[in-house]
Amino acid sequence: MQNTGAQNKENRTVRAHNFCKAPLSRVKKPKSINELIRSGGNRLAGLKSKAQARSRALEHVRATLPPPLARTIVSAGLEQGQLTIGVASAAWATRLRYMTEMLRTQVGASMSVEIEKVRIRVVPPRA
Repeated sequence: MQNTGAQNKENRTVRAHNFCKAPLSRVKKPKSINELIRSGGNRLAGLKSKAQARSRALEHVRATLPPPLARTIVSAGLEQGQLTIGVASAAWATRLRYMTEMLRTQVGASMSVEIEKVRIRVVPPRA
C-alpha cells in the first residue's frame, strides 16, 4: 500500500515536470502599458470617455462657483440627470449645499443638459 503512494507521488512529480517544459514559442511576450494604451480597446475607450466627461463637469462646476469655494471641489460627474460633486471637507459641503439650486440651473445651462438633482459628497483626502 505504501508503494502505491510513492508511485503516485512520482507520477505527480513527473507530470508537473513535463508541464513546466512547455515550448517557449507558446508563451506570449507581455505588452507594455504604452502599447496597451495606444491599441485602445472598448474598455479603455469607455474609461477614457468617462474620464473626459467627468473632467468637463468639474470644469463647469468650478467655473460657476466663487474661487475660494471652487478650489475645494475635488470631483464632479453627471450621470442620468444627477450632478454629483465631491468636496474636500464637511464644512465646504455645507456651504455648497446652500448653492445647489444655482448649480443645477447654471451648470445645466452651460453644459446644455437637464440636471434634475445635485448631490454633494465629502471625499476623503488622498493618502
